Amino acid sequence: MSMMLDEIRQQPGILDRTLRRDLSGVERLRKALTARRPRDIMLAARGTSDNAATFARYLLEIGTGIPVSLAAPSVFTLYGVRDSFDFRDALVVAISQSGESTDINVVLEAAKAQGAMTVGITNEEDSALARLAEHTILVRAGKEKSVAATKTYSGQLLAIYLLAYALGAPIRLDDLRRLPGYAEKALSLEPEIAGLAQRYRFMENAVVVGRGFNYANAFEFALKMMETCYVVAERFSSADFLHGPIAIVGASFPVFLFAPPGVTWGAMQELLARLTAAHAEMFFVTDRSNPAAAKIAGARGVTVPAALAHKGPLPVDVYTPIPYIIPAQMFAASLAREKGLNPDQPRGLSKVTRTL
Repeated sequence: MSMMLDEIRQQPGILDRTLRRDLSGVERLRKALTARRPRDIMLAARGTSDNAATFARYLLEIGTGIPVSLAAPSVFTLYGVRDSFDFRDALVVAISQSGESTDINVVLEAAKAQGAMTVGITNEEDSALARLAEHTILVRAGKEKSVAATKTYSGQLLAIYLLAYALGAPIRLDDLRRLPGYAEKALSLEPEIAGLAQRYRFMENAVVVGRGFNYANAFEFALKMMETCYVVAERFSSADFLHGPIAIVGASFPVFLFAPPGVTWGAMQELLARLTAAHAEMFFVTDRSNPAAAKIAGARGVTVPAALAHKGPLPVDVYTPIPYIIPAQMFAASLAREKGLNPDQPRGLSKVTRTL
């Protein structure tokens, strides 16, 4: 068994542990942000953490109404523009699994020097990032041994829910406490996914599509297939895909889709109709809240055995990203095995990447 698959299976316990051990610190952060509410938020991240930051942009803007931007670290490092940024009344959030990403820490250091409130989201309590940040939300994942990040990604998503809660988003802690159980339900799909992966053994190219809260998952699923299976996987929102890239799809071309209930489903249905007409090879991830997705003609996929539609002030699909990414992670690990590859040792990669 690969370390990657073992760490995928650890996620329910990690989510539960993060919630239990970080809530007191998050409540302190909530008080600090109430006293000093930011006018804008900047997120700094790379790789898988950058995908988590994309999710954060959707959640924070929808949940708080505060404008959110994604930092371009090269602006601070290669181009040296540090002192001219106006960080007054800003919140700068750095997200890094290791906490040792040099360029991300440079952004945080510059923001701190210019008077911004800073938050670090990391898995490493003793990292440079944790020392730099004024406030830290720790992902309690334990040491991640697999090069391909899995458990730290879902842990980062949970940390982002906690950050949104601290910023006053209408997130109920009881809803967050359901996420470990949802993750456990998603893990029950492992045998089904292993069987489905056999069909894609010779796949070399693919497209992954998501929208809204699952747009980040499209990037993360594609990244996992590129890292562990050497599949050239492009990723798009369903809206952007219809604006031109759909032209690459022909008969039997693989397209992977996240199909939650809610406001994104209508656009996804339009795309699915186009893909069906093109005789594409379609694979979807959904849950029992969207039974229509499981009836897509000519499509294969998995249904998380839980009703994930949220009832509350936030959109119904707000809590789907964590239980949806787990089947995608398992698919990548299973596909690597089918291809005779070791997902724990992707060629040319190391666990910590330091760039400027």
